[in-house]
Amino acid sequence: MSLERIIKALIGLGLSRSDAEVYFYTAKKGPQTVMDLHNSLNYSRHQVSNSLKTLIAKKLVNKEGTIFSALPFEEALEMLIEREKEKAKQIPFKNHRTSPIKHFRLFGNAKR
Repeated sequence: MSLERIIKALIGLGLSRSDAEVYFYTAKKGPQTVMDLHNSLNYSRHQVSNSLKTLIAKKLVNKEGTIFSALPFEEALEMLIEREKEKAKQIPFKNHRTSPIKHFRLFGNAKR
């Protein structure tokens, strides 16, 4: 799967583009500091810090001192998918025979 497709999937699961890129880089490269991410991703330190705060709140990244490490991809995707399923269950549908889960599309197969 291409990097862009993974980023789009993470965005589809509720992350912003910068959060998705910070998560992906940290998950792929291993533990990072804010400066490591700033230098590698060309985001400002402020933007990196904000993304890390969001990712920590979503339990996708852990912090030990000044080092940030990401949850493995499989666990992160499972967690994000479960959250989206829970959100979808809260959507009221007029036709109660149709499950909101059926309408949830993670990777979208739309032709581009």
